[in-house]
Amino acid sequence: MEVPILKQGEILIATVQAALTDSDLLQLRRALVEKVAQARARGIIIDVTAMDVMDSFASRTMREMAHMIRLRGAETVIVGIQPDVAFAMVQLGLSMGGHDGCRPGRRSGVLTPKFTG
Repeated sequence: MEVPILKQGEILIATVQAALTDSDLLQLRRALVEKVAQARARGIIIDVTAMDVMDSFASRTMREMAHMIRLRGAETVIVGIQPDVAFAMVQLGLSMGGHDGCRPGRRSGVLTPKFTG
């Protein structure tokens, strides 16, 4: 399933509208990394509200995607992580960011991956 990517000024917005397979996640990663350069984007918002499950592969892929986008000169914000998904991720020891996980945003469900070094 292709995830729509919209451009709003210098921001790209990717809204996940249904559960994604592993290959869908890899396709999204490829598309976003390419679009950052094409659109000269300075920021990416990935809305995962529709994802009711985030396994270790999805978590790792999102983290890698954010890191790749950062290397291309843009910041990534992941929004809409469902409370049950966040709880399960903590129980499984999964994180979206660097050593300490993610910084909570000002609003619930907004995570900005941390990068060190």
